Amino acid sequence: MQYQGVLTKMQTEIGDPIQYYLVFESDFIHVNQLLDKKVSLQFEKYQCLACGKNKKIFRQGYCYDDFYNQPQVGDWVMRPELSQAHLDIEDRDLEFEKKVQLQPHIVYLANSSNVKVGVTRKSQVPTRWIDQGAHEAIEVVEVPNRYLAGITEVALKEHVADKTNWRTMLKNEVVDQDLIEYKNKLKDFLPEEVQEYFIENGKETELHFPVLQYPEKLKSLNLDKTPVFSGVLKGIKGQYLIFEDNTVFNVRNSEGYVVTLTVN
Repeated sequence: MQYQGVLTKMQTEIGDPIQYYLVFESDFIHVNQLLDKKVSLQFEKYQCLACGKNKKIFRQGYCYDDFYNQPQVGDWVMRPELSQAHLDIEDRDLEFEKKVQLQPHIVYLANSSNVKVGVTRKSQVPTRWIDQGAHEAIEVVEVPNRYLAGITEVALKEHVADKTNWRTMLKNEVVDQDLIEYKNKLKDFLPEEVQEYFIENGKETELHFPVLQYPEKLKSLNLDKTPVFSGVLKGIKGQYLIFEDNTVFNVRNSEGYVVTLTVN
């Protein structure tokens, strides 16, 4: 079987294990069904997710020009505390920013390599946790906008990590934590204006990934350096494909790359 299309992050569906899908313009691939099969990837060209042109991808699926003008990659996306739509202040496109920023947001704890704090729109739970490869997660606060979530994250970063060690996550060198206890210890460090949004009786969510074999040493596949690759698929975790020879491929990092995918 052969498929061709532009890579975007894998779509996911909660299940035991998580179900993964690659969505191309004219193809829909249930990635779980490719486990234990030989999968070949061939890089064909770039296709910017905004302008659609064959221009080298700069970051997050966009060419250089679009990365600096598209509203969905404004600084407030990575740094929610910079959100200003609640003040009617525009960054790149106020209508878009209001739509995204002025909706319920969750500040959460997730454990993928260690316990970290993060922010996501309520509508993105549990997708965000799945994308990070977290095997357990819990909601800390639910606030009405992205700015409040951002200042909460900034406050909690003083007491808990905000980064995932992707190597540890992929090797599954993880330790279970009591996230309820962890969450309750952080309550006193919440900014005053979000104390009322603390989720008192939240439960821990556990996530199971479709992995048959975890890698021991990691070799990261970069399509710019290795435009053709073939290997037996052994697992999917976060947004990574894990192959039998310890090669790992970050699909999300390759958004905007047009590939031919062949399954033997």
